[in-house]
Formats: sequence, C-alpha cells, structure tokens
Amino acid sequence: MRVYLASTTIGLLDLVEAGSLGGASTTAFAVTPGLREWYVDDDVEELEYAATIEAARASLRMLDSAPEAARRRVVLAADVPDDAVTVRDDLDRGVVQITGPVALAQIVALHADGPDAESAVAAAVQAITAADLGDEAAQEAVDDAEGFELSWYANQEIEVFVDLL
Repeated sequence: MRVYLASTTIGLLDLVEAGSLGGASTTAFAVTPGLREWYVDDDVEELEYAATIEAARASLRMLDSAPEAARRRVVLAADVPDDAVTVRDDLDRGVVQITGPVALAQIVALHADGPDAESAVAAAVQAITAADLGDEAAQEAVDDAEGFELSWYANQEIEVFVDLL
C-alpha cells in the first residue's frame, strides 16, 4: 500500500543516517475509505494528492515542535505491505497506522518545499493550531503555505537533497 509520512528536514536526516524511520507504530496517510468518501473522487492520482496534502499539514504540526528543522514541509511516499497497515479513519480521514519501521528502501519519493517557501511555511507553523481550531485568519496563513507546490524527488535523490540542506 502506498502511504504518505509527514516528516521534517531533521526527520529526513535521521532517516538517511539510520536507514529507517518509525518504530512499533507510525502514523501516516493513505487513500482510505474515509478519504474516498470525503473527496468523492475515483481518480487515484487525485486521491493520492489529497493524502499527500494531509501529510503536508501534519508536517506543519511536526514543525511546530521542531524549532531546529528548516521551515519546509516534508512528505515521504512509501510502499509498505498491506498487512502492516491499519486504516484509522476514526481518527481523521486518510489516517493509517503502520506496524514496524519503514526502511529507506521502501521510500519511493520525497516531496518537500524549496527554500522559497520557508517564510510562508514558518507563518503556517505559527498558525496551524489556531487554524485547526477554526480561526479563519490562521487558516489563510496555512493556505498561503499550501499554495507552494511540494517538489518531487525520487528515492535515489534523497541523499542528494539531504546534502543540500
């Protein structure tokens, strides 16, 4: 199953150094029944994009508690065995739990902001909690960050990306 893991630049560095991420259980996002129902779309690419956006929002939440990380959203797309994934639409649409670590070799792509997004992402990080609670002005800051498209990197480019941080 293709899953989308929220991360930060620090998490990405740790992944490259350790060769895997996560532990006994890791939260991620995927095309789940709840996501399909919410977006009412049968286009798999559109649904995968929606799961990526959910993971990017989770990355903003992670950045809120990671002041040492670059102000860039990081999402890792990984292929994991179906039996390692539990759908948790009861938590939020598209949420899944992965049993066990995810190896670097399972990561098929990295999606990350470029340096040009850092100021918008920094503002969104400051606003994400208020946006989650319904504050319209805070949501505008999050929307501004989401206006930046995440760049795509293949698995073999991850270490090159990390070297440029």
